[in-house]
Amino acid sequence: MPFEKVTSEKLSQAVTHQIEQLILRGILRPGERLPAERELAERLGVSRPSLREAISDLQDSGLILSKAGSGIFVADVLGNAFSPALVRLFSTHDEAVFDYVSFRRDMEGLAAERAALYASDTDLKIIQTVFDKMKAAHDKKDDVQEANLDAEFHYSIIEASHNVIMLHMMRSMYELLKKGVFYNRQAAFTRHVGRKELFEQHRRINDALQSRDPKASRAAVEDHLKYVEQSLKDQRKSEKNEAIAQRRFQHEQTR
Repeated sequence: MPFEKVTSEKLSQAVTHQIEQLILRGILRPGERLPAERELAERLGVSRPSLREAISDLQDSGLILSKAGSGIFVADVLGNAFSPALVRLFSTHDEAVFDYVSFRRDMEGLAAERAALYASDTDLKIIQTVFDKMKAAHDKKDDVQEANLDAEFHYSIIEASHNVIMLHMMRSMYELLKKGVFYNRQAAFTRHVGRKELFEQHRRINDALQSRDPKASRAAVEDHLKYVEQSLKDQRKSEKNEAIAQRRFQHEQTR
């Protein structure tokens, strides 16, 4: 866990500030369990009473929560980013799907450009590691794992852009994607999109980032999401055509 010894200011306040920074920077993620009290106090180099005071402050601010018998967890601070009514609206209107992809294209293109400029060597190692895992899943034709790693790959680029507002906003967007609010990534992409072409698009994104080429990184992401958008449009058209064909077939059977 990424904790450091506390050496200044009131100990409980220093602990609070450090954990807040870890949550703000996306290092500690929603739902992640913190170490047990004794272990966490040792890692931070503070007394358990000081730690308890900090934990209490963080609970009061809604950043962490305690589950009886389970431990202390980072709160799902994104849980209310979109109201349930708005989520339902997103899921029932096609225009929301295409607005979502367009929004991602704009934001992720900028994030890739920033990542190429500002990512540390370790950031790029993380992106490379996720890509390598994606390649392994692709080679095994593991569609579920590849779909999950696809989202993780894109999110690792957002993290490497080092913009905390974009980080938390896009995490919220990816959570809706994972839940299938905008589209079922696995179903859509394994049935209607060439898996090889998708993988090669991610390879081009990774290559541009590893080369620290901001223009190529942004272009690779934008080209990828344009492809996604067109593929989804083709899928919607195909589904509508099939529905018409089914009605025609049923009618033909009754003649």
